[in-house]
Amino acid sequence: MSKKTELVRTYLDNKDIVALKKLINELDIIEILTIIDALSPEDSVLVFRLLNKDLSIEVFEELDTGLQQRLFASFTEDRVIELINELPPDDRVKLFDEMPAKVTQKLLAKLSPEERESTALLMGYEQETAGRIMTTEYVSLKKHLTIKQALKRIRDEAEEKETIYTIYVTNDSRVLEGVTSLRDIIIADENDTIESIMSTGVVSVTTDTNQEDVARKLYDLGLLAIPVVDKENRLVGIITVDDAMEIIEEETTEDVFQKSGLASYKDESGKSETLVKGSIFSIWKVRLPFLLITLAGSLLAGSVIHAFENTLAALASAAIFMPIIMDMGGNTGTQSSTIFTRAFVLGHIKPNEFWKALRKELLVGLSMGLIVGTIAGVISFIWQGMLGLSLAVACSLVITMTIATGLGFGIPYLLNKLGLDQAAGADPIIITIKAITGLSIYFLFVNLFMSAWL
Repeated sequence: MSKKTELVRTYLDNKDIVALKKLINELDIIEILTIIDALSPEDSVLVFRLLNKDLSIEVFEELDTGLQQRLFASFTEDRVIELINELPPDDRVKLFDEMPAKVTQKLLAKLSPEERESTALLMGYEQETAGRIMTTEYVSLKKHLTIKQALKRIRDEAEEKETIYTIYVTNDSRVLEGVTSLRDIIIADENDTIESIMSTGVVSVTTDTNQEDVARKLYDLGLLAIPVVDKENRLVGIITVDDAMEIIEEETTEDVFQKSGLASYKDESGKSETLVKGSIFSIWKVRLPFLLITLAGSLLAGSVIHAFENTLAALASAAIFMPIIMDMGGNTGTQSSTIFTRAFVLGHIKPNEFWKALRKELLVGLSMGLIVGTIAGVISFIWQGMLGLSLAVACSLVITMTIATGLGFGIPYLLNKLGLDQAAGADPIIITIKAITGLSIYFLFVNLFMSAWL
């Protein structure tokens, strides 16, 4: 944690709002974003509220949509509309995509006519296409303009545009005909025309081009922006390099999750944020059901012990090895679960290879069970001097650890297929099943091999 974050926490703890407001407004945007990310949802809202108006707008644009929505919940309607109006159209659409339709329609109706038109334009395109993520805040020039006229127009519009470094040239029907740069315009003679310095070899994408293809093209060509045209080659927007980098990051992560058979990145990110930063009640809803399953399983495990109480009464030595059977099964299953989840996320296990991977893991579990079971059986015989009990311990460990590895792979995979949170649910379910099956298997072998003693 940075010193400034610690200082912010100190001011929050001491309720020194005056000092906190002075500090937070002297920081740059990156520092503010880092601090907000490190705070609880309640504290992050308070810190944001203390920002000066212009700074708060800049910071708001950089926040993830989840935090933006939380901030909205604490603002007056006028403040929400103000922030929405200040967002670039593409960022505004991204936020609207995450909000309920009724809320989106209400906010859209409150926008200025110009902003409403640009936002509605983007929302008319399919999800994950160039049309959906483009911004309409760009500078375009007619090719007949002189350099002097062009510079005046750029100065007039620069403050409201997302980028002015790449300038697109169109005819009177907005058909894209060329491209030039701010640098070329500045160094050109003021009496020259835009047509004389523009390049006609302009690379563009259409509104229905997949967003990942757009981002890759922009990145591969090393462009600061790429124009988006409609079917008639009319310029309707641009996509900038910062948007492309964000898309590449999101799409790459999404591909990893999809290839792994896990939920989408957005879903997983939402689950993670709920478990880390959500309210106590929202965390209960995810974690408590699995713990209640564990409680029920533990009671069932207790009933297994109760069912074999005569065995324990006749052979007290059998109780010595119960923790070993339960712990080795539970730990083996948890180990396999961790290995499986990591391999899925990294793409080392593909969905169509699951059964092959499961068979291999069962073989690994069997081999490890044979090794651990043999060692435990020998120790048991040296310790207690009962061959039957040693065989029961050894055989139980072999079967229990084999089953545990299968559960370690199967339970997380099944939970994800059912749309449940495997991070919160896999281990409790595995340990519960292993406690019941492990004890049952152990006592059955004790009865089988120690019948002469009972």
